[in-house]
Amino acid sequence: MNRTPSQATAEKPTLELKHVTKVYKGGKRAVDAVSLRLGAGLLGLLGPNGAGKSSLMRIAATVTRPTSGNVLFDGQDVVSRPDALREVLGYLPQDFGVYPHLSAREFLSYLAAVKGLSARTARRRIGELLELVNLTEAGRRPLGKYSGGMLRRVGIAQALLADPRVLIVDEPTAGLDPEERVRFRTMLSDLAEDRVVLLSTHIVSDIESVASDIAIVARGRLLRRGTPEELLREVDGQVWETVVAPSDVAAMRERYVISRTVRAAGGVRLRLLSATPPGGDAVRMTPDLEDVYLAVVNGSAVRLGGGRDDAGAGGRGGSWAGDAGAGRRDGAGGGVGGAFTGAAPPARPGDLGGAFMRGAPSARRGDLGGHGAVR
Repeated sequence: MNRTPSQATAEKPTLELKHVTKVYKGGKRAVDAVSLRLGAGLLGLLGPNGAGKSSLMRIAATVTRPTSGNVLFDGQDVVSRPDALREVLGYLPQDFGVYPHLSAREFLSYLAAVKGLSARTARRRIGELLELVNLTEAGRRPLGKYSGGMLRRVGIAQALLADPRVLIVDEPTAGLDPEERVRFRTMLSDLAEDRVVLLSTHIVSDIESVASDIAIVARGRLLRRGTPEELLREVDGQVWETVVAPSDVAAMRERYVISRTVRAAGGVRLRLLSATPPGGDAVRMTPDLEDVYLAVVNGSAVRLGGGRDDAGAGGRGGSWAGDAGAGRRDGAGGGVGGAFTGAAPPARPGDLGGAFMRGAPSARRGDLGGHGAVR
């Protein structure tokens, strides 16, 4: 049965992951007892490549089953009965397959038919989405001739085809130029007003401009969750800038978490985390979310502030690391939607915010699940 707009708005969707663990063959623990509760709004999932974000997103999207734990949509178990979520889900995996001989319009029309949209609704919706992602003029060009950024925009369009109540997007801005990134972040912020939006990324700027709720993961574990203001308080008074000789940079990296290095007159200017001044000329700086991210992932915060500790991570004056506990927040939602099918290749290992994520393992390959049809 189709939902009317008033019914959809009143239903207040919630998506909850409870003690979710994913162990792959060989014993690789990609997700380790993560619990999150999401209501209407945007949750930014931030973590380095290889942190388990994509595995967690595939579990949340019912693409892969957890080894243990539960996924609930509006209180209903969707691990055993995934259709309840798939019918209202928009999903953009980190990488997804296309038919290179089809145009964007043809590809989106095919997916719209799979999702159960009528031909008239599909034509209208595809036109709106191609305009939204700035592909109207290229809409009849074969996808095989698209650039990586253009294909990413097609992926964004397919996730929004059926006006989903739950939107899960994994590294959505990869390959987008700065203007496109801003446009997409603004769109996500607008969509989050009345639906669940889960955005994962390793790019801090994708989160800080749109998310009022941030979760940081590393090594498969939920390490921290809170508002930007709460998280910033965690490293207040611990961010410094100092200028050192180029020959001293390596030694400073051994002692401190360094977020930025800039060549300057007289040496190299370092931005770093420390509970005490790293030198006589060090200047205390206002922290930003990249400082928080590096502190959490590297377990280097010395003094904790007053933020929420949904992850059960440490305590006042203790360690950031810990088992994932219960999340928070309910909310309202609306709309109807469907899920996407494709194949997700492994993520590329990479860095964020400096040289501290070196050697991050690539995410595991996962299969994508079936289409959800609107009924």
